[in-house]
Amino acid sequence: MSKETVEARRTPLRTTERRTRTLDQRLLLRFPRLTEAYVRWIGDRPAGSRLRRTAVRRGVRLGVEAYNRRDLEAAVVGWDRDFEYRPGRDWVSKGLVEPCYRGLEGYREYAEAADRIEGAPLYLRRVELIDLGERLLILADAPTRAHPTDAPPTDPFATLAELTQGRVVRVQEYFDHAEALEAAGLSD
Repeated sequence: MSKETVEARRTPLRTTERRTRTLDQRLLLRFPRLTEAYVRWIGDRPAGSRLRRTAVRRGVRLGVEAYNRRDLEAAVVGWDRDFEYRPGRDWVSKGLVEPCYRGLEGYREYAEAADRIEGAPLYLRRVELIDLGERLLILADAPTRAHPTDAPPTDPFATLAELTQGRVVRVQEYFDHAEALEAAGLSD
């Protein structure tokens, strides 16, 4: 995709509690060359293309659903093999997690650490996608766990993903929507 000025598109995503992989997830995981070609083809579409927008929305929705059931291989299907996942700065500064995890195995380590920190599997709900062309911002709520009783029922959670040729190469996590929007060059 060319470096063009892209209008930020905000889209709420309706996620479900899917217990198994979809047919397209199974095919993409079973046939890596097909995945490579598909991701490159979608990544080459202009940011405003209806086909690209639809594919990105579906991919993000299925990825969130896969993450929620801890099917991490399906959650990152189509991502770069050596992607970087950078956890939220709060957890890193407290020494709860490493500053960077690489690839699927590193991401598994991070997910296990996050679940230990939260005291239960972290899952995302009320998800919103902001498509910025070569970056994707995902805003969500995550249920609170070990927080005071006067805390709100959810905590903000966000990720800002950088794409190269349609593949996610780097993800930065945030625990504050305003901070994530600012990092993406947007205001709330």
